[in-house]
Amino acid sequence: MLMVDAQHIQKVYNTYGIQVKALKDITLKIEKGQIVSIMGPSGCGKTTLLNCLSGLDDITSGTIKIEGIQLDSLSDKERTYRRAERMGFIFQSFNLLPVLTAVENVELPLLICGIDQKQARPKALEVLQIVDLVDRAHHKPAELSGGQQQRVAIARALVNNPAIVWADEPTGNLDSEGAQQVLDLIKQLNRENNQTFVIVTHDPVVGSMANRIIHMRDGFIVSEKVGDLRRFNAKQYHN
Repeated sequence: MLMVDAQHIQKVYNTYGIQVKALKDITLKIEKGQIVSIMGPSGCGKTTLLNCLSGLDDITSGTIKIEGIQLDSLSDKERTYRRAERMGFIFQSFNLLPVLTAVENVELPLLICGIDQKQARPKALEVLQIVDLVDRAHHKPAELSGGQQQRVAIARALVNNPAIVWADEPTGNLDSEGAQQVLDLIKQLNRENNQTFVIVTHDPVVGSMANRIIHMRDGFIVSEKVGDLRRFNAKQYHN
């Protein structure tokens, strides 16, 4: 099944009357169950591509279909609901709400979709169990380590059982141990649930875990190679 079908997408920013072409004629297809890493130097368009593919940002031209549905055919409300229902997001900065506990942060996407809290809470706790943090469910982010906060963010991304998870530098703020935990978890979830992951990273160790490694430069996809997920071992971080 084709999860992502992007055809000839371009993204142009107008800044003080100057046009900046962030994405230039990108065509990309991603199959269900793949782990795809997007790599390249800072400013090459990696995060812009992720934001456009996920519908967080509009494109200037081209078409993007996720699970066969064209994003620009949806209203803003429909797009927001579809992101909450079918997609998960993991950010480098974690993006946890500091006033909420871990379990409250995790159940938030379910509440956005209109699920009653009595149903959302058990599901949030179940996913925290998967990431081995149920014992920290009632702690706020400031009371958690960086690796624990990122695992809460992953639990939040997974609570709605998304078809696709978008991750922007998911290990960027973690030490080697925290990074290993996160990467092992992504690999496990992909293997057990056949979830699709699209990961923006500058880290070659993270990039090597993917089935496909896409390299960008100056708004273009300049190369692609096949990764070997079977050979990946996050303990490379300790070498």
